[in-house]
Amino acid sequence: MEYLYVRVVKARDLPTNELTGSLDPYVEVRLGDNTYKTRHFEKTSNPEWNQTFAFSQDRIQASVLEVTVKDKYISNDDFVGRLMFDLCCEIPKMVPPENLVPQWYRLKDRSGSSKVNGELLLALWMGAPADETFPEAWHSDAFAVSSADVLANVRSKVYLLPKLWYLRVNVIEVQDLTPSDMYRIPLPQVFVKAILGIQTCCTKVSTGMTINPFWNEDLMFVAAEPFDQLLILTVEDKVSPNKDEVLGRFAIPLSYVDMRLDEKPVTCKWYELEKQVKVDGEKKKKVGFASKILMRICLEGGYHVLDESTCYSSDLRPTAKQLCKSSIGVLELGILNAQGLKPMKRQDGQETTDAYCVAKYGQKWVGTRTITDSLSPTWNEHYTWEVFDPCTVITIGVFDNCRPQGGDKSEGAKDSRIGKVRIRLSTLETGRVYTHSYPLMLFDTTGLRKTGEICLTMRFICSSSLNMTYMYSQPLLPKMHYLRRLAQKRVDDLRHHAQQIVIMRLSRADPSLGKEVVEYMFDEEYSLWSIRKSRVNIFRLMGILEAVAKRFDQICNWRNPITTFLIHIMFIILVLNPNLILPAFFLSLSVISLWNYKWRPVHPSLTDTSLSCADTALKDELSEEFDSFPTSFSSGIVSMRYDRLRMIAGRIQTVVGDWATQGERLLSLRSWRDPRATAVLVIFCLVAAIVVYITPFQVLVLFTGFYTLRHPWLRFKLPSMPLNFFERLPTRRDCML
Repeated sequence: MEYLYVRVVKARDLPTNELTGSLDPYVEVRLGDNTYKTRHFEKTSNPEWNQTFAFSQDRIQASVLEVTVKDKYISNDDFVGRLMFDLCCEIPKMVPPENLVPQWYRLKDRSGSSKVNGELLLALWMGAPADETFPEAWHSDAFAVSSADVLANVRSKVYLLPKLWYLRVNVIEVQDLTPSDMYRIPLPQVFVKAILGIQTCCTKVSTGMTINPFWNEDLMFVAAEPFDQLLILTVEDKVSPNKDEVLGRFAIPLSYVDMRLDEKPVTCKWYELEKQVKVDGEKKKKVGFASKILMRICLEGGYHVLDESTCYSSDLRPTAKQLCKSSIGVLELGILNAQGLKPMKRQDGQETTDAYCVAKYGQKWVGTRTITDSLSPTWNEHYTWEVFDPCTVITIGVFDNCRPQGGDKSEGAKDSRIGKVRIRLSTLETGRVYTHSYPLMLFDTTGLRKTGEICLTMRFICSSSLNMTYMYSQPLLPKMHYLRRLAQKRVDDLRHHAQQIVIMRLSRADPSLGKEVVEYMFDEEYSLWSIRKSRVNIFRLMGILEAVAKRFDQICNWRNPITTFLIHIMFIILVLNPNLILPAFFLSLSVISLWNYKWRPVHPSLTDTSLSCADTALKDELSEEFDSFPTSFSSGIVSMRYDRLRMIAGRIQTVVGDWATQGERLLSLRSWRDPRATAVLVIFCLVAAIVVYITPFQVLVLFTGFYTLRHPWLRFKLPSMPLNFFERLPTRRDCML
């Protein structure tokens, strides 16, 4: 798509206002219904703006471009002079990196004569989005821009996330505590509380009830660069269930904390505790305190701070820059357009959508400009990222801007979700350009609905195929995640804290990204309970087992006689030549994989609504899935959901019990709990030992294989004799209450 670029550089010798004797000039650029204004300068006749405007070619609604210089006044702005350009005439076309040199134009009055003093330096050309001025241009398809506040909310932007670190505080022991009441019985029940920003962690209460308590317990936090926060630790005495008394306090800036890059332990240090005492009953004074605490404090650079689920992660590098390896390629993403978007709000009596996109990969987030009042917006914006791991995911979300007019969001105003697309880089062929439309699906309490389609173009350029292939042999996460594993509950808590830090940082950007946008891009609700997701996971597991069982059943029941006959021939060859088993296995696997190459996916995978069970979910299940945590529903609804959860748990309990039953039946064979069954087993084993000793092993394998693959005519519909024998064995279920 081509754009008409208008670059307003500066003016000179502009006439002053006869009444005020001064001039506050600005330039108004008008093309049809689209109007732009530069910023204004006070009391100058030689202003310099150096601002660029871009009009998309498909939105040019007039044949004349009007550039007017005005004097900003309290009531009505005064006319100074203007220029008129006929777009029907030939306009120069520029191809990057070409630049058109601006020219001086003499201003004219309303009648078109050149009696007005003053000149305007500007340039006018046709160009593409690849023009170097495009990111800085004010776009006609974004909004009728009239102020910088409006521009900030509709133009494209790039956000860089803060680098996140894990902070480990290993609390070992405290010595020489002095309780406020030295004669209190029992002795102090002490714990340590650590605070970093909005994060709070506590150790367990000391069970020794001594003035020298010992813990050796790790507390974990998420810290963000720059390290301008204080880590505050307090040693507290649990005086009563609802009252804790501070026995000592210690604070250390994060900038003083050591950084650790590997699993080597950090040197433990003694830190003096301070205590606050009351002076004259009111004032508090910090005094030196004989108590001290032994701790190890370090910033963990060998971990990757998991701010999102690993299955959707876009960055898996360790935090410390010294441990990061060089990039393996570049990802190019083009956000072209969207089609058939659903109206997301009602404005001035009409349903409309002000759409923009957010793309997330690694520490770099990008947001396109907002296309206002359009259900088929066109962005044509291109972005690039460095790729360090091919097994990562890029996420593109589409939102409706609730404040395209600028200014702060009103209370409760949120950008509406339109849809989201995830693409795994490992599914992209190197160097190939993918251009495809992806459906946008919105899933909420009302159910599943399609809200439109987004057209993306994408290319993954690999700098070294050897390095990329080598990445597949490396652990997915940095080595510290395996050498010093974190408990799953701690990982979930730290992920929540990391997301809150990112939300706060992006909310303070200008323009900001709302909390609702960041949470949707992070998919924060992934780990919460959902009946639908549980059903999906069960179906996924059953699908794998059914695929294997179905294939085996087709062979055994001679559904494809040719295939089954070939399996018999191969089986005979492998039994007679056991040394060919492994070569035949790997050869067959490679041949099958090569055969399936012609059915490989042409485009990255799309959202599978049937796999997600989104179209079959009940309304009550959806309200439970999207409920807040803790719940916001009444006790009656919560009780009903609890009963339903008990019913589902009962089914799971039954399945687990059935698996335990089968295991107990195997163990009962040698316990003589059922003497007849064990006697039968003993006789069978003795006879089988003799038969196996006499019969060659290859004959036994052939007989077993042919019996398993026998024709359906030779099969019985009733269960086999061994299965009947196994089902009659006793279990410990008889002994349960």
